Amino acid sequence: MACTLSSVVFAVQLPIRAAEYETQNLPVLEAPPEVPAAVNSLDAATPVTTAAPPNDGIIPSSGFPTVESYTLGAGDQVRVDIFQLPEYSSEYEVLIDGTLSLPIVGQVAVAGLTLEQAERTISQAYAQRLRRPIIEIFLVTPRPLRVGIAGEVARPGEYILEREGTQFPSLVNALETAGGITQSADLRQVVVQRPDSSGGVQTFVANLWQFLNTGDLQYNLALQDGDTIYIPTRSDFDYAESLQLSAASFAAEGSQALNVAVVGEVLRPGPYAVSGSSSSRDNGTSAGSNGARQPTVSQAIQTAGGIQPEADLREVKIYRRTRNGTQLVIDVNLWALLTDGDITKDVALQEGDTVFVPEAETLIASEITEAASASFSPETIRINVVGEVEDPGAVEIPPNTPLSQGLLAAGGFNNRARQENVELIRLNPNGTATRTSIDVDFAAGLDEAENPLLRNNDVIVVGRSGIASFSDTLGSVVTPLGRAFSLFSIPLSILNLFD
Repeated sequence: MACTLSSVVFAVQLPIRAAEYETQNLPVLEAPPEVPAAVNSLDAATPVTTAAPPNDGIIPSSGFPTVESYTLGAGDQVRVDIFQLPEYSSEYEVLIDGTLSLPIVGQVAVAGLTLEQAERTISQAYAQRLRRPIIEIFLVTPRPLRVGIAGEVARPGEYILEREGTQFPSLVNALETAGGITQSADLRQVVVQRPDSSGGVQTFVANLWQFLNTGDLQYNLALQDGDTIYIPTRSDFDYAESLQLSAASFAAEGSQALNVAVVGEVLRPGPYAVSGSSSSRDNGTSAGSNGARQPTVSQAIQTAGGIQPEADLREVKIYRRTRNGTQLVIDVNLWALLTDGDITKDVALQEGDTVFVPEAETLIASEITEAASASFSPETIRINVVGEVEDPGAVEIPPNTPLSQGLLAAGGFNNRARQENVELIRLNPNGTATRTSIDVDFAAGLDEAENPLLRNNDVIVVGRSGIASFSDTLGSVVTPLGRAFSLFSIPLSILNLFD
């Protein structure tokens, strides 16, 4: 056998031009076996895996090309070595029609074939010209991958993934390119569908949650051209997992402003653009930096001016619309964050969330005071004090300031004030206003009836005392008489000029 092979090699050592090949009287070998069809189809229950852990349903991957399973396509740069014809061994690009244009044999279709299958196909083509052709094919520069991404990602759609050298893009690379996953993503059931050469589809399920927890690269599936990735929606919510997810490299970028709504017991309810590093109201812009953490519920409340004194921090809710059209309601106990430092309760937000801060049914003075020191409480509120005070007008005071302290912030009563009671005018969220008469007692503690907490935009009206009112009335009566007497004095003054 060795002699036969060496004689063949010797026979073709001299350069042979393409035109001369037509006249060569070389024996023709039988064609190699037909290229086998793909192993899997859409109906297959279990995907093809290589040494996968039991029941994981994944393809182990180190992030590098899986040469055995890689299928060729337009744009691939390959090297074809023809041992009998070294002068024709060179690098070739798979053309747009999926063929390689090779010397002597012309166009050879290789699209959808693995490298091993392509070797057989090319050998079959050259077997009509050479005795026992020895062909080797190597992947030099893989083509960019075209993949589709849908489900719980920031920007679903079609993407072109470039490679660095021969390293294949991974599942995580694709998710990062699509803006990262949302907080509603179910990482345990990531679905990858891959077309095969037989026209079917292979389906794989990757557990990226294991990758996130262990860093084991076998869970980070290496992608191929034409893959479709679907991130399903999880049906429940886990606070600890949400915190871990928001810190992942493939989570949605924190520097990207999110459009959310904040309503209820906050100073300025409405729509906001909030980012992890800074925020702006309505349709303004947000500055951020790469790697910033995703914005949280406390940051959204801060952006809306902070909580009102009557806010119920134990019953804050996030209303979230998922990609599959369902609404997820997340209960958030910000009081646990404030008192226990439970950072998991400061839930990361996603695009389109609505944060609702309800009104507390009962108010506890000690809790109100503690809440006033929270980072998501406003630094100051503005009230108006009008009437008989030393310094009437708009006054900025700390949140949760009682009425008595608000009066003192305006300089206190002047000597014309009716000091027994004042009127408190409050604007309600529904557009109405309430007017309440309150007996003033500077020695009283916090009391909703006698010394209530002030809210933003409250108006305190201080009336005149009875003596001041009588004096003002008497003055209004006496003043016209004084003017009349002044008219009689004018002629007398003129007569005095002639004395």
